[in-house]
Amino acid sequence: MISKLGRYSIRFVSEFGELAGFSGRAAVSLPGQRHVFEKLTRALFEIGVRCVPITLIVGLFTGLVLGLQLYYVLTKFSSESLLGQAVALSIILEIGPVFTAIMIVGQAGSALSAEIGIQRNAEQIDALHTMQINPIGFLVSPRLWAAVIAFPILTTFFDLIGIYGGYLTGVQLLGVDPGAYWNRIYDAVSLQNIFNGLVKAFVFGIVTTLICSFQGYYTHIKADIPGARGVSQTTTRAVVYSSIAILVFDYLITSFQMGQ
Repeated sequence: MISKLGRYSIRFVSEFGELAGFSGRAAVSLPGQRHVFEKLTRALFEIGVRCVPITLIVGLFTGLVLGLQLYYVLTKFSSESLLGQAVALSIILEIGPVFTAIMIVGQAGSALSAEIGIQRNAEQIDALHTMQINPIGFLVSPRLWAAVIAFPILTTFFDLIGIYGGYLTGVQLLGVDPGAYWNRIYDAVSLQNIFNGLVKAFVFGIVTTLICSFQGYYTHIKADIPGARGVSQTTTRAVVYSSIAILVFDYLITSFQMGQ
């Protein structure tokens, strides 16, 4: 058991170091590429535009459920007027960034990992090396910078539709005063709250994109099974590791922000 624990620890530290080096190369490789704007636009469409429908749908139903649950909790304390404040702060500070990131990972992150993994198996990445094209700058860097832009924007969409979902449940269905709902939000939500939520989205975008790209890029090394099944394995790992990383970084960022 001790030897297995040691091997897993060494593997984790080694993989973390590889990911750190991969992240550094991905962050600085974009300026040296040709047609940067075209690649960035395509990446924004893949990560941002295609994820708008699922973000809005999940955001709406999250707000509906949250408004319903919080209403019945607040009625026990005769504080139904606080529903708007509770819904808005919960979504802006925690639920919005986390749920949005998980939805993007499930849709765009898995596709990114699988696409790069297939290119690795098809030796297209080796072909880029042969043509003296930086494959990380060509395949990963545009997605990384697009995620930095898209994640905060999609999180904002989630926050807005989620707060509106809470309004539909609380005001339209359960009879909370609409003035009290919106006034509580106006009084309770500060620019600092919004900034804190967007910081989380920014970090989640960087971390998840790097994890998904890393797993796909090194699928020939990380996968236990070669070929298509190996791509499936690394894609699954990418989604699982990204989801865990979202929750870990959510805790770390929240602890830092509350300690300020």
